[in-house]
Order: sequence, then C-alpha cells, then structure tokens
Amino acid sequence: CTSLALLPPPDAEKTPGYWNKGARRRLELALALQPTAQRAKNIILFMGDGMGLATMSAARIYKGQLAGGSGEESVLAMETFPHVALAKTYTIDRQVPDSAGTGTAYLCGVKTNAKTLGLSGEAVYGKCRTTFGNEVDSILHQARLAGKSVGIVTTTRVQHASPGAAYAHSASRSWYADANMPKEALQDGCKDIAYQLVHNTDINVILGGGRMYMTPKRTPDPEYPEDSAQNGIRKDGLDLIAKWLSGKQLCSHRQRARYVWDKKGLDAVADDSVSHLMGLFEPKDMKYELNRNTSTDPSIVEMMEKAIHILRRNPNGFFLFVEDDCVPCAGGRIDHGHHSGRAKQALMEAVMLDQAVARAGELTSTSDTLTVVTADHSHVFTFGGNTLRGTSIFGLAPKKAKDKRAYTSILYGNGPGYSIRDGGRPAASLPAVEDKDYRQQAAVPLEMETHSGEDVVVLAQGPMAHLFHGVQEQHYIAHAMAYAACLEPYAAEPGCGAARRASHGTQCSPQPLLALLALCVAAHVMGG
Repeated sequence: CTSLALLPPPDAEKTPGYWNKGARRRLELALALQPTAQRAKNIILFMGDGMGLATMSAARIYKGQLAGGSGEESVLAMETFPHVALAKTYTIDRQVPDSAGTGTAYLCGVKTNAKTLGLSGEAVYGKCRTTFGNEVDSILHQARLAGKSVGIVTTTRVQHASPGAAYAHSASRSWYADANMPKEALQDGCKDIAYQLVHNTDINVILGGGRMYMTPKRTPDPEYPEDSAQNGIRKDGLDLIAKWLSGKQLCSHRQRARYVWDKKGLDAVADDSVSHLMGLFEPKDMKYELNRNTSTDPSIVEMMEKAIHILRRNPNGFFLFVEDDCVPCAGGRIDHGHHSGRAKQALMEAVMLDQAVARAGELTSTSDTLTVVTADHSHVFTFGGNTLRGTSIFGLAPKKAKDKRAYTSILYGNGPGYSIRDGGRPAASLPAVEDKDYRQQAAVPLEMETHSGEDVVVLAQGPMAHLFHGVQEQHYIAHAMAYAACLEPYAAEPGCGAARRASHGTQCSPQPLLALLALCVAAHVMGG
C-alpha cells in the first residue's frame, strides 16, 4: 500500500533511473516467483459486484488521494497478487450479463441463463418447473460436504443474486421470499431464496442484510419498529431466523448458533463461542460505507474478520465468499453505486473491499489459503478528459467540452445522470461534483445505469494460484478453486490423498434427528 512516506521525491520521476530501478525490482520479483503447487486448505473468494477494470483503476486513485497522495501511483492490496487472468462474463443468453448468471458461473462452474440461480442452461427464467433436475451445486456446497466450514459475507441482502448462487436453485433471482413469488411457482413446489438459505446447505457464517425476507408478514423490524415498510413480508408464517437457530441446536449439542442484527451484537460474539453465526444488519441491503452508522452497522472488513475467526477453527479448513457491491440498486454496493450513477459511493465500496482483502491477508497464510479477487461484471463507467496528474478522481476535465460547458472526468454511458436543461447539458461544477451523492452525467437516459460486457480481472495468490492465467471463461474460476482444494469433481485428483472427510449431507433431516435422540436416550440409560 502506498503511504506518504513511500512517495518518491518531487523530481525523482523525471529521471530515467527512477523508472529503471523500479522495473528491475519488479523483474527480480517476477524471476523469483514460483508456483505454490500444494493444495489449498482454505479458499477466500472476494467478489466486487460491478468492479470492472475502470472501477479498479479509479478506486486505486481514490485510495491514494484519501491517503494524501496524487493517487495514480497508489497500489491496491489486491494488485499485489502475483497471478492474474481475465474472465469472459457473457451468459448463455446474454452478451451483457447479470449477477445471477455470472454468480452461477464463478460459484457453480457452469454458464447459464441470466436471472437464474444455481441452475443449468436448461432452466428457463421464471418457469418454476424447469428448476427440477437442472440444479447445479456450488463450490461452497461442495466445501461443506467435504467437511470444511463455509461462510457468506455481503454488503447486500444475503438473498441477493451473488450470494444466492452459493446455496440456492431458483428460476428467478427475484424470488427473495414467498411474497415475491407468483402463485404458480408456489403451487409447482418451488421455494423462495430465503427458505433455501436455511434449508439447502449448512452455512456456518451468514452476514449481510435481508431481515424482512426471513420473518412473517407484519413482524416489526428490530431496528426500525415504527416503520411498517421495513416489516417482515413472509406469507407462509415462517420465522426462518428462529428455524435456523433451532435447527442448529437440534443437529448437535456441539453446534452453538447465534443470531445478531447490529454491530453491538456482532462485537459481543466470542469467536470460540459459536459454530454458526447469522447476522442480518438491515431489512434489505446494507448501507453504503459513506452512509454507514459506524456505531450500529458493521463494515465489510469487520464482518469478514469475524467470519474468518470463526471459520478457521475447523481443522479441515474453510471456504468464504465475500461480496461488496460497487453499484447502488443492483447487487453488492459497488454495483448499486454505479447503477444509481453515484461514482463516489461505488468507489468507496471498492476501496473498502480492498481493505478487506488486505485484512484477510493478515489473518491467513499464503501457504495454505488460496485467495481470489474478481468481479461478476463491469459497468458503462469510465474516466478520461485529459485530466492532469493529481486531479481529484471526481474532479473536472481541464478543458470545457464543445458545448462550452465543464464536465467531470468520470462519465457513464447511460443511466440516471442524463440531463437536459435549457436545450443543453448542464455544466458540471465544483464543489457539487465532490458530493458523495453526485450523479455523474450519462450519455443515454435510463432509470438505472447498466452493466457492460467486457472481461473482468481475476487476481489470485496462494496454493495453485498459478491456475489463474490467460483469458478464461468465467465458469473456470469455480473449477480452478475446486481443483486447488481437492473438492468435487476433483477430490480424487493426484495430490489430494485418499483420506478425506466425507459427509452424507449437511442438514438435519427427521430420520437423523430421531436417531440422534435415540442415541442420547440410550446413552443416558446406559450411563445411569
């Protein structure tokens, strides 16, 4: 990370020696780089929702400027990873993808149709009956079956498309709760995503937003009890939070489960006191970092740190999915920020994701932990305008446009930032363009800015990180991670070893529960 102490003297960059010395140092590091060929015990997948290359570059500059530098020479923690690839993000049916189709690719290892979760391309969006027989399992699910602990950390609702692809099989990404589903789908036997969160896979740590989808209709929200718009919405009467808690207690006396809904509750959880933790910190998505109440809402860094402390106690290792959305109104908060045309909100989310990457590196070792950072898709976001070195990333281009009006370096190809006043484009001006909610101008008027279809970067470090190279299809990410950790379908590959912990399932069904109760009674009788 670049700090003011590491910045070169003012005139150093003007000398060839400065650049030659830096290049030699990097060349020596490259020559010394050796693949880490042993298998990974742990995997952490960081996903910046909407974090395309332009967003990464702008976030790098913003990070440096927040530290007091000019910004361009700054280095993101994720950019120190030695192995880099590009991933092609299209889905089976779309040139420009959505977060559900891409999530299924990088988590489940198959490309599919847009707006569907955890299903093959045979499934049809919105058609419940096409779900059955077309389910595909995620790497998170396979890791749990292999005896690892698993977790999800997100700044969106935990039922959102990106985390949802880790555990759900749904013909629609929008079926958050049964109240969001058509009657036909319910009659055909499909379950909502929140229901599947509790029933499909035994997830050890679940941290994010999404309270309203878990509780019965008209259940007051604990944080906003006077606001009926934040109440629970479930029509089936189920309290999925209570069901999750009771299910973990019934599965085994060794499983200690906790539910929290604010930062105080999260901070109070001792790392060694629980095997399962659910934290839902907002009725829907969590707040942007720039809007976050730091006393009541945890940051992505704080959530991720708590997750790692709990998951790493498992001697078999863990799999952790961490998502931040760079844009407001779509997915992770990076994604949500871009969709609303608010670049400052998006870039701060990207900076926070990078802080989480850095902290994860401090809590784990590259000798046994494969860390991968990528994005699901990009956005029609760019910055240009021949701005001078050190210009605020949110600032104005040095010259006015052909219409004699100022414009910002950051622009969007489409979105809510489009505006016409007095027959023309309004001039951008300081200090308004530096406001966290300023909407950068867009070329085409849309209610929400759209994704873009270019490739996204994949950065990796740790065991088998060298598998991430070249230009790959996005679904390759799941396969490379599974191979690195000896997970299905690669559990029998050379180097994986014969002795692997097997599991016949990760949920408690009535039959095992009855058997467990019988064993407890028998043990009590024999002991007494």
